[in-house]
Amino acid sequence: MKYLSLFRMPTPIKITGRSSSITNAFINSIIPVVPPSAEEVKQALEILGMTPETFQCAYCGGVASEWDHLRPLVKDKKPTGYISEIHNLVPSCGKCNQSKGNRDWKTWMLSTAKMSPTTRNIQDVPKRIKRLEAYENIKAPTKMDFAAIVGFDVWAEHQNNLERVQSIMRESQPLATKINIAVADAYKAL
Repeated sequence: MKYLSLFRMPTPIKITGRSSSITNAFINSIIPVVPPSAEEVKQALEILGMTPETFQCAYCGGVASEWDHLRPLVKDKKPTGYISEIHNLVPSCGKCNQSKGNRDWKTWMLSTAKMSPTTRNIQDVPKRIKRLEAYENIKAPTKMDFAAIVGFDVWAEHQNNLERVQSIMRESQPLATKINIAVADAYKAL
């Protein structure tokens, strides 16, 4: 019994369960990634109360492993118009980045969502919020109207491609389920 408590099976997935990953891929593939200058990174860290020696997650103070989009790139399966640039990125730990998802950062920080700073009883949440608000107020992240830039016909074609891929995923799921059952039955018969 003790050993089984340490074991966790992988979560079974469905083809249709990856639809948000496909949506994100279609949106992220068109969004510019603007590398910051050393001075921009220095300024960002200063506003967030950090140095290279005290680099940490802006949300909880844990070990920063990535940079998170303060304002999400995707919301309700549509692009928000924000891009990947220093003014829309903050150091984050994996726990916070995964937990926050595409929610408003401040609402999430104060929420009881699983792994939010409030849920984890991070003591200096109000101080962290003030720093993030100051960061947001220095320079607003760039927001673009992708459809207006490329033309509505080109944009509609891109959206149509996304829908076609997701439609094929939905059509493929029943066959995948049938194959899964057959393979599971064959395993049981071994």
